[in-house]
Amino acid sequence: MSDDQKTLAKLIDGFRFAMLTSIQADGALVAHPLTVQESEFDGDLWFIVAKDSPVASHLHINSHVGVSMSSKDTWVSLTGSATLVDDETKLKELWSSSTEAWFPEGPEDPNITLLKFDAEGAEYWTSDGSSIVRAAKLLSGNRPAGTNEKVDL
Repeated sequence: MSDDQKTLAKLIDGFRFAMLTSIQADGALVAHPLTVQESEFDGDLWFIVAKDSPVASHLHINSHVGVSMSSKDTWVSLTGSATLVDDETKLKELWSSSTEAWFPEGPEDPNITLLKFDAEGAEYWTSDGSSIVRAAKLLSGNRPAGTNEKVDL
């Protein structure tokens, strides 16, 4: 694993939520808020979705998706493909009490499936310093210090 890949994995570990952008039948892009189910990024991300959800229907049309994550000082954009995976063992491994807020019938609900995202490439941006330091630099017409890298996966 390259240094950039290690940095990317560390950045992704700090995110709990992501926006997964899929392509619907008419070609329009649609973003879906999803909870990241695994914190260790190895090129894959796992999500729990309903089989009858819009994102699941979009994947039957086109599996190419994007995933984005952001915080006050870090931004990550991933490109890749997604597939729906029926794996009861993996679902139970990823299941948490917070998942029950969305799926109250538990992991045995026949409408639940896993969405596995396979990353092909990524780009990340970080901004150094506190919010106040960044704001002061912007107000003075200076770009805040930070990092921007593209990563092949």
